[in-house]
Formats: sequence, C-alpha cells, structure tokens
Amino acid sequence: MTKMREQEPVDRFKAVWLIFLILGLGTLLPWNFFMTAIQYFKYRLQDADDSSAVLPSNGTSAMNVSAMPRENQLQGKFGNVMTLCAMLPMLIFSCLNSLLLPRIPQTLRISGSIIAIFILFLLTAILVKISIEPLTFFIVTMLTIVLINCRPEGAVYPCVWTPGSPCFGAVLQGSLFGLAGLLPASYTAPIMSGQGMAGTFAALAMICAIASGAEQSDIAFGYFSTAFVVVLLALLCYHILPRLEFSRYHFQRKNEEWRKAQQEESFSKMDLIKQDPACTNERRSSANLMETHIVEKDEELSVINILRKIWPSALLVWLVFAVTISVFPSVAVDAKSTISADGLWGVYFIPISCFLMFNVFDWLGRSLTAVCVWPRKDSKWLPAFVISRLVFIPLFMLCNVYPRQLSVVFAHDAWYICFMALFAFSNGYLASLCMCYGPQNAAAKEAETAGAIMSFFLSLGLASGACLSFLIRSLV
Repeated sequence: MTKMREQEPVDRFKAVWLIFLILGLGTLLPWNFFMTAIQYFKYRLQDADDSSAVLPSNGTSAMNVSAMPRENQLQGKFGNVMTLCAMLPMLIFSCLNSLLLPRIPQTLRISGSIIAIFILFLLTAILVKISIEPLTFFIVTMLTIVLINCRPEGAVYPCVWTPGSPCFGAVLQGSLFGLAGLLPASYTAPIMSGQGMAGTFAALAMICAIASGAEQSDIAFGYFSTAFVVVLLALLCYHILPRLEFSRYHFQRKNEEWRKAQQEESFSKMDLIKQDPACTNERRSSANLMETHIVEKDEELSVINILRKIWPSALLVWLVFAVTISVFPSVAVDAKSTISADGLWGVYFIPISCFLMFNVFDWLGRSLTAVCVWPRKDSKWLPAFVISRLVFIPLFMLCNVYPRQLSVVFAHDAWYICFMALFAFSNGYLASLCMCYGPQNAAAKEAETAGAIMSFFLSLGLASGACLSFLIRSLV
C-alpha cells in the first residue's frame, strides 16, 4: 500500500496540463474579448438618426471605424471609460485579494467565478439581439466590464508577470494559481501560456467573425458566443480535474501534509501550556495580544524595508504599464487606414494591426526573457529604455487617429504598424524584466512579499494609465 502511494502517477496524454492551459485562457479571455470588440460597442452607441446606421448586407463595416465618421459623446468616451472601469477595480481587488480568498472555499471560488463570467458573457451575447437605448447599453456594458474584466494579479512568481484578474476574474485567477501550487512547479507554465494566448485568441475570433460575411448582429453574436463556449469548457475542465489520477494524487498528498502540519502545531501549543500550568488565562491572553502586536509591527517594518530595496524596479513597472494603458486601446483603436479606408483592408485594419499585432509582439517580448536578460538589473540602460517608451504617446497621437484636432504626421499605415510592433514588444520584454528583477533585490525569505509589492505597482500603473488616457485622447 505504501509503495503504491509513493509511486507518482503519470499525467496521461498531458490531460492535466491541457486543463490548466484552458483555465489560464479563461482567466484573461473576458477583458480581451471586450477590448477587441470596441468598434462593435461604438456602433451600438451611435445616435438613432445617424446615417451610418445603415449598413451593407454583410455588416462588416460595423467593425470598421470608417463606417462611423462622426462620434457622439458616448462613443468618444467609450474606450477611456471601459479601460477605467477595468483598471480601477483591479487596483482595489489586488489589495483585497489575499484577505478575501482564504475565507471562501476553493470550489466555490473557482466554480462560482467561472459560472458568473459565463452568465455575464451570455447576457452580452443576448444584448446583441436586443435593441435598447444607447445610454442604457453603455451603463450595462460598463457594469459587465467592472464585474468580469478588471484583473488584479492573483499571484506573482519570480520572473513572471500576469497582465492582468475583477470581482470574479480576480478570485478566479488567484484561486487558479493556488490550485496549481498543489501540483509540480511546471504546472504553473500552462496557466501563463493560456493567459498569453487569450489576446491572440480574441483577435483571431474577431477576424474569423468578420470573414464570415454575416450580418452585423450575427457577427457580434457569434463572437461573444465563442467566448462563453470557451468559458463553459473551462468550467467542465475544472470539474474533470479532481477525477484524474495524477491531480487527485497530488491534491490528496498536499492535504495530508497540511493536516499533519496542523496537528504538529496544535501539539506544540499544548506542550507550551502544559509547561506552565500556573499561568492564568488572563496572562496568556495578554501575552498573545502583545505577541500579535509585535508581529504586526515587524511585518509593517518588513514591508517598508523591502520597498526600500525594490523601489526602482517597482517604479519602472508602474511606468511601463502607465504608458501602455494610456494609449492602448483608447487611442490606438481609433486609428484609420489610409491605404483602403472603406475597402477590405479597412475592415481588418484594427483587428489585425492593433489587437493581433499587440498580443503577438507582447507575447514575443515576454518569451524572449526566457533566453535573454539584458540589460542587467543594476544597468542604467534599463530605466533609460523604460523612460524612452514615453515617446510612444506622441507617436500614436500623431498617427491617423480620428476624430482629431491635431495635424496628422504619420499618416501611412506602415508607421502605425511599426509603432505598434515596437510598442507591444517593449511592453512585454521590459515589464517581464522589471518583474523578474524586483524580488531579486530582496532577500530570499522576502521574495514573496516583494512579489506582492511589485504586483501592486503593476496594478497601480494600469490604473494610472487608464486615468491618463482621458487627457491624452482629449488632446488628440
């Protein structure tokens, strides 16, 4: 019996690995699907008497900015408000995540979060077929984004950054990394791979939906239906996970280790009480309160000391994401093709040049850190590169973005595509380096706290960028 327990089962057909890949895909899928469909949302917010409401039979121009030459107030502010509704709750939940998660059973956290996301995606798909007032549609959409698309980092590992989990998304992502922690260390990788695939998957789904040539409402319905099918698949995979021999073995072993540790701790406390039978309950209570106060004070001082060690990396992470979110997607998504504004390329310009390129090059940048870690953490080149990314703000502002009041300097599509490739690649590469270097500046025992601090500054950068995007968009 003992020998059989000591023999670790094999992950047959990589089933557990694939399940964590799908679960990782599900954690970042909501935000990417909403962000990629921003042109559809703007189309739904147009005025009832707008001439652009008349679409060709295939409906593809609903996804093209050229089909909406005029923008009302709701359309003009949609990208900025959407980003703000995602990033500010993310910052709040990144602070509350560690306090809330231990109080809720794991099964309820994961299953409940996936079911809630599924229901909200289903609601979004249903709204495609329902005609409602633009203001009501705007409010419902923003409320949905607040609930499922703001993503604080549930866990941060050395040399890993996760862009991105909301009310339900935060709980799901944090719980998922905790579940992967019960398995061998290599099973964190499929979660990260799945998250990296989410943006590319959303962009490809949009491209396929447009290529179908269906009516506009059918395109949007099929697009969001794809999202809730993937979320449903993630829910089914989660319930299959404990039935597989490989995962069941590791879950049971970790539970036994936890129970053993709890028993040993209980026995140690009983021994201490027995050693001093004359000690009164009042004295024991006072001693416990004093010990708790000392521990809390030490923890507070520890966080401050760790912050003093890692603050350069933390500030760089903040700046990387503040710059990125200040122009993407709120400004970048309003670019218009000059090669074929009303033709086929104009229809695919934003899905390909903006969303697909950003996600692919961002993934390439993050992947490069696995084989190349230059510049080093103490090099002056690292802050120089991060600060130099500020140039992307005026570069995108001077591209062919509409509506606008500034003169267009970089009108050709090639300028926009080159800027997007460099912008996305530098975001992925520099953010990964900074997230990797931060915990390295602290002691080994402080690495976990250092990671949490870096995660907070990452969230702060996203929220700062969301607020800054209002100013930048208004200046264009």
